[in-house]
Amino acid sequence: MSSEPDAIPISSLGYEAARDELIEVVTTLERGVGSLDESLRLWERGEKLAKHCEAALAGARRRIEDALAAADEDRGDDEV
Repeated sequence: MSSEPDAIPISSLGYEAARDELIEVVTTLERGVGSLDESLRLWERGEKLAKHCEAALAGARRRIEDALAAADEDRGDDEV
């Protein structure tokens, strides 16, 4: 994992960067290296990263649904 990932605010990460860091966190935790405190710190960061990723995906889903709804409305207007 990169040095001091906690120094980077999660809110400033894009989806891909947050996902990549989350993968690193999970991999590190699965290896079981480090102290209990380090593992807890990583787990807490991982939880925040996962929520950030979920929110980004939900936002993307809303944008797609809105675009599809707008396209349906446009097609409906053309058929009149």
